[in-house]
Amino acid sequence: MNDAKTELGKKILKIKKAKGLKWADIANRIAMSPVWTCALCMGQMSAEPHHAAGIADILELDEEDAATLCEIPYRGAQPMPPTDPLIYRFYELVLVYGTSWKEMIHEEFGDGIMSAIDYDMILERQPDQKGDRVKITMTGKFLSYKRY
Repeated sequence: MNDAKTELGKKILKIKKAKGLKWADIANRIAMSPVWTCALCMGQMSAEPHHAAGIADILELDEEDAATLCEIPYRGAQPMPPTDPLIYRFYELVLVYGTSWKEMIHEEFGDGIMSAIDYDMILERQPDQKGDRVKITMTGKFLSYKRY
């Protein structure tokens, strides 16, 4: 990810907090989903000019910041991805949305982490004429950071 998008993401988080906004508030302004909007603001997506203008308006960003939202994110050197198709899909999702998921959970629950051990997963088959789909629902235990 390029430095300008990373720095803009940090700036957006500060402005969002100062204004008391939620990702859903920003997403409603541009008529997109909160997950996509968070990913865009965290530098993982590229905005269309009208989306960038809407975000710039609600967050009072300048033209340079709006232009940065429209840049294509750089996905540089990463460790080699897994070759198993199923595992690769999760790897790809985490690379694209991991930072956004973390930020959205932080917004909802505060400082902490999701337990890697204490989670449930529900698999559902969804019939589709082009081949059945798999719906995966995961829930995890949120662990607040301990204060000493």
